[in-house]
Amino acid sequence: MTLRPSQLFSTYSIVARDAQTGQLGVAVQTHQMCVGSVVPWLIPGVGAVATQSLVNISFGPIALAMLGEGVPAPQVIAALVASDADAHRRQVAVVDATGRVGAWTGEGCIPEASHHIGEGYSVQANMMTNPSVVPAMAAAFESAGGDLAGRMLAALQAAQAEGGDIRGMQSAALRVVSGRREDPFWRTDYDLHVDEHDDPVTELGRLVRLRHAQLLDQQGYKALEAGDRAQAMSLWAQACAEAPELEELPFWQAMALADDLADAEAGARLLRPALRDDPRREHWLDLALRLQACGLVKREGAASEVVERLR
Repeated sequence: MTLRPSQLFSTYSIVARDAQTGQLGVAVQTHQMCVGSVVPWLIPGVGAVATQSLVNISFGPIALAMLGEGVPAPQVIAALVASDADAHRRQVAVVDATGRVGAWTGEGCIPEASHHIGEGYSVQANMMTNPSVVPAMAAAFESAGGDLAGRMLAALQAAQAEGGDIRGMQSAALRVVSGRREDPFWRTDYDLHVDEHDDPVTELGRLVRLRHAQLLDQQGYKALEAGDRAQAMSLWAQACAEAPELEELPFWQAMALADDLADAEAGARLLRPALRDDPRREHWLDLALRLQACGLVKREGAASEVVERLR
């Protein structure tokens, strides 16, 4: 076998299932570009896979196909290893939709290399600076609070704090899908990629924060549709506080309040702080009027009422 750098996704990663929500996730960092295009493989309600080291990319789709047929994660790992003459160079981990976990670290992986299987998750790493990386990842994931994305991020941060990849850092990715098999395969809760960066784990953390705010925002719209204005406003306030740089959030919230609830005053109050120092303030206000003109804001005069209060 000729060694090709493009195959050497030596890295640290985590695969996990959230026992409460059923969400499935993979998070990973390496010193190569675009790790998110190679290591993580997921399908809602089916499973999650991380394939790395001298990576066999086919392990991803093969494992997901087997999981889709109901093969438990440990048996999937056994089959993958048995099918590959170079299994001693591979590292792979799988979690299925019920939380069963399997993992493999071949004896030919570049030291320091190991994995740890916990309840509903596996952490794995190779070419690490120190052997303490994998235990630190496990401890961080188990002790972290928040949603699955936040806990997986904590595992990556712990790996880097222990020295991480002996070569340093370059790219990172974090993906989370739902535990509902009826959801389409392209639907993701988190699908975040940092393809080239001096500090990809920190940058990934920023993206996780912004995406979490978006998810809170979406929950607010669901509450509004269900007739619970107080809950919607609470969720929207949390989203805006978590990601104040996303002026997109209060803009659409303001349009919804003016349009759906005929409350332009409340909409203006939401939007005013976000646009106060925004150099594109007038562009946002113009956009509101354009939405009304093309019928996306349906109540006649709704957008104009918000704009009038902000000018």
